[in-house]
Amino acid sequence: MTRPEPAPGSTAAGDARGADLLFAGTVFCDVVFSGVAVPEVGAEVFADGFGITPGGVANRAVAGARAGASTMLLARLGDDPLGTHIHAELDAEPDLDTSLLEHVPGHQSPVTVSLTGAHAETGTHDRSFITYQERLGDLTLPDGIGPIGATHVGIAHDLPAWVARLRSAGTRVVGGVGWDHTGAWSTEVLDRLSEVDVFVPNDVEAMRYTRTGDAVAAAKALAERVPLAVVTRGPDGAVAVDSANGTLVEVPTVRVPVLDPTGAGDVFVATFMAADGHGWDLATQLRFAGLCASMSVTGLGGAASAPRPADLVRFVERTRPDGDWSFLDDLLLTTPAASGLPTDRNTP
Repeated sequence: MTRPEPAPGSTAAGDARGADLLFAGTVFCDVVFSGVAVPEVGAEVFADGFGITPGGVANRAVAGARAGASTMLLARLGDDPLGTHIHAELDAEPDLDTSLLEHVPGHQSPVTVSLTGAHAETGTHDRSFITYQERLGDLTLPDGIGPIGATHVGIAHDLPAWVARLRSAGTRVVGGVGWDHTGAWSTEVLDRLSEVDVFVPNDVEAMRYTRTGDAVAAAKALAERVPLAVVTRGPDGAVAVDSANGTLVEVPTVRVPVLDPTGAGDVFVATFMAADGHGWDLATQLRFAGLCASMSVTGLGGAASAPRPADLVRFVERTRPDGDWSFLDDLLLTTPAASGLPTDRNTP
C-alpha cells in the first residue's frame, strides 16, 4: 500500500513509522460459546466450543495485519486479567503496531459473551450477546505518528477531528456504520459521506439508509454521495459502485461451513483495505476480502479466525472454489508473516 508522503518538516520523516492501515476504537474481550442456544431461566446448557479472543476494533486490526498490511491500533485496555490477556495476544501479532494501545490502570476492559448456535434445518445462525463496558473519553491520535495509508471510521456520529487531519495529508478514509437501534435510519448520517472516500455498509444498513429495495440499488444511491460504495451481502457476496467511472462490480462469496459469524464484516472491510495496496483491480480486491471473511466464520471469533495468506492458499488448493486465485501466490511472496519471516512492529 502506498502511504502519503510526510509533510515537509514533520516528524514522519524522522522517527515516526506510520502504517499502511490505522484502526481506532474499542477493543473487547470476546468470550465465545458455539453450538449453544440461550438457556431458559434456571436451566443449564453445554456448548460445543469455547474461545477467548480480541474483539471489537481488534477484529479489523488483526485481519488487516494478517492480510499483509502494516497496521496500527489506537485503543485502550484495562489492567484486569482479561484485558491483560487480550493485550498480550495483540502484542504477539506480527505486523500489528500496538504502541498506541493504552494501558489504563484500574479500568475494567470491555467484555462480551457471545452465544452462537446453528439451525440444522436452515443453516442460519442465532447469536446472543451479553456485554459489560465502562465508558472512557474520546480517543486522541497523537501528532507525529507518520504517514497513514488508510483508516476506518464510523459515520453514525460526528467524525473525530484527527480524521480530517489525516485525510488532508493523503490518508484514504473508509467509513462504516452499525445497526440503528432507534429505527430512524436518519439520512443525516449519509451527509457525513462527504468526509470519507469509501463507504462499506452491509446490505440491510445500506437499504435502510437509502430507502431502496435491494443491495445494487442501495450501492448506486450511495455512490452518488461517496467515490466508492461497497455493500456486503453476507452469503451472497458483495456489490460495489465506483462513481468515478460508473463501474458496478458484483462478486459471489465462497461458501463454507459456518461455525461463528462474529466479526466477518470487520474482516471483510479490513482485508479490503489491505488489498488496495497490491495493485489489484476492484473485483479482485472484493474477491480477496470475501474469501478472508468466509474463512473467518469457520472458527471462533473474528480476530482469532482472521486468515493469513498461507491459510488462504491452502484453502483454495483444498476446496478449488470457482475463479482464478493465482493472485494469492504473489501475496505469499510479499507478506513476511505468511512466509515465517520475523516481524516486530512493537519495538521503538
